[in-house]
Amino acid sequence: MLTIRKASYSDAPDAWDIRKTSVLAACAGYYPEDSLLVWVGGSPTDKWASVVDRDLYVAVDDGLVVGTGMLTVANGQVDAIFTRPSHMGRGIGRKMLQLLEALARDHGLASMQLDATLNAAPFYRHCGWSGDSVSTYRTARGLELSCVPMTKYVAIG
Repeated sequence: MLTIRKASYSDAPDAWDIRKTSVLAACAGYYPEDSLLVWVGGSPTDKWASVVDRDLYVAVDDGLVVGTGMLTVANGQVDAIFTRPSHMGRGIGRKMLQLLEALARDHGLASMQLDATLNAAPFYRHCGWSGDSVSTYRTARGLELSCVPMTKYVAIG
């Protein structure tokens, strides 16, 4: 049975692996392979583990961490919506977004924002997000990737 819980520091290696394998599986064909390898290269750092511990949620299926998601309450930014490739297409991303929307609502946010990869934009639109223009996302390592800035308004009360 799938559950979603607040991540802890010890979830950092699983979250890193899910991010890497998800990007390589889902974004292939939308971005150059060398760009994807730069984006997901390296290994988890203490800074990453601190972000996981502070802001990340994980989806767990039969004891295995299979998905991630994050909402930065200060600005309504949604990030790190990734699903383990072996579990893609099972509604895990949608359930994670529902949880993050509930958190946004609980914190009184009027809207949430995210930068969707080109392959993920249709999924987000199906989940009620809007946005069509293509922009440029700059990763922490300075890599520039095309993305679709998207917004979802949160129904409060």
